[in-house]
Amino acid sequence: MIKKILVSQPAPTTPKSPYFDIAEKYGVEFDFQPLIKVEGISTREFRDQRVNILDHTAVVFNSKHAIENFFRLCGELRVKLPEDMKYYGLSEQIILYIQNFVQYRKRKVFFGSSGRWPELVQTMYKHKGEKFLIPQSDVHSTEVQNLLDEKKLKYTQCVMYRTVCNPLSADALRDVDMVVLFTPAGVHSLLTSFPDFKQSNVRLACFGAATQKAMEEAGLAIDLIAPTPGAPSITKSIEQYLEEEKKKDAEAKATKTKKTTAKKATTAKAPAKKAATTTKKAATAKAKKE
Repeated sequence: MIKKILVSQPAPTTPKSPYFDIAEKYGVEFDFQPLIKVEGISTREFRDQRVNILDHTAVVFNSKHAIENFFRLCGELRVKLPEDMKYYGLSEQIILYIQNFVQYRKRKVFFGSSGRWPELVQTMYKHKGEKFLIPQSDVHSTEVQNLLDEKKLKYTQCVMYRTVCNPLSADALRDVDMVVLFTPAGVHSLLTSFPDFKQSNVRLACFGAATQKAMEEAGLAIDLIAPTPGAPSITKSIEQYLEEEKKKDAEAKATKTKKTTAKKATTAKAPAKKAATTTKKAATAKAKKE
């Protein structure tokens, strides 16, 4: 049974987080410990990339970090974004985050249906006349570039932040039944913190194709893969996994109870059967004497 799950992200800042609903429903404990830290690059580092933000008509975000650092750099560079700038997000949850920086109702926003790049690229292709700017981390997969090239979209990738390891304490995995990883950098950080890491009874969950690939390359067994068409968020994926575990546990208990009941019935019948056999033997012996 899973009782404690380590989520390699900061703790939710709102009491309405799905994590808390899952904890109450399934009696599990969530421990939030980020495996990586995000550092925004300086304006000088950004200028060195020779990217002009205003040469683009749309911005594509794959995370909240991308949103935060994009608007931070726009402010530091004194870039005034046009009213007709369009915004695309890997998921609805991500794109809603831009409300912290711009008036959402005045912008045209689009997002993928599954939280995966292939679906978002399909959405972008419907607006192939746009010039897309894609802010991202210094460590990113070439998968996105390949997808965009296949559709012959006009885009510019640029680095706006970097990820660095945030080592865990030696006892961070004590009593942990599952670890949830979100990025290749998080996989690297876990193995850096625990170079002799052995899964044993610890189950591993991953979010995103790039994370899955990094885990497979590291020789780690993956127990839960997200997102899926039926579970676009990591919380929904965890909930479905725990529900399946709950059913398996109930079935195992039912089978055990059935076997115990059958064993007791067999045990109860044994004395009666023995007595009947003894009586039959006695009767047979008596008959022989007569």
